[in-house]
Amino acid sequence: MNACILIFERRQTESHIQRTGIKETTIRLFLLCDLVLVLWNLFLVICFIRVLKLFHQHLHPEAGCDEAGRGCLAGPVFAAAVILPEGFHHPLLNDSKQVNEENRYLLRTYIEENAVSYGVAMVDHEEIDRINILNASFKAMHLAIEKLNKKAKFLLIDGNRFNPYKKVPYACIVDGDAQYASIAAASILAKTYRDDYMRQLHEVYPHYKWYTNKGYGTPEHRRAIAEYGLSPYHRRSFQCTTVQLELDI
Repeated sequence: MNACILIFERRQTESHIQRTGIKETTIRLFLLCDLVLVLWNLFLVICFIRVLKLFHQHLHPEAGCDEAGRGCLAGPVFAAAVILPEGFHHPLLNDSKQVNEENRYLLRTYIEENAVSYGVAMVDHEEIDRINILNASFKAMHLAIEKLNKKAKFLLIDGNRFNPYKKVPYACIVDGDAQYASIAAASILAKTYRDDYMRQLHEVYPHYKWYTNKGYGTPEHRRAIAEYGLSPYHRRSFQCTTVQLELDI
């Protein structure tokens, strides 16, 4: 009898060990898969992340400048100028067009709290029609620079052209908002401030859907123009009723 009990207990123990072994093997397999996934994601980050340069030069306080809304059919063009401190970094910071809306507003708060100085300005649709969108973009940048509470002694401009601001030296950087942190920060501020402005206009003119298209020439926006005509905020110097390429750079 005792022998039978011992045999039974032994088989039970062996069965438990087998089951436990299977569970442990499964757990190890899952852990290994998780580790492989983490390492793969780390590899992708290392390979593809773009680290923005903080400064173009280190001799003088430097402001990055960018605009938003240059290619829109309606509303103003906004611009921002930002001076960043030494050591400034945020992993999400990039050209505003490469950052989703939620993260743009997270970045805006971080930039405003940590920048040495920043300024945001706009030029309205009527002045855009008077002086053209290129000059209006430059003027908006000048106005943003004037709002800095610390004087910039060097300017980094996103794009390939600029009207000099007083006698301040500058450098034009094509795709600068994807290369320099201060220009990327300026692009975030200009974009979010302009989006807020267009959402306010949407409350008055909801049929143009400016809450979503922000005044850009989407098919939805153009259909609304065809149906309702131009609003007081549309740019008359733009071809609002025919297909045109977006000029926002």
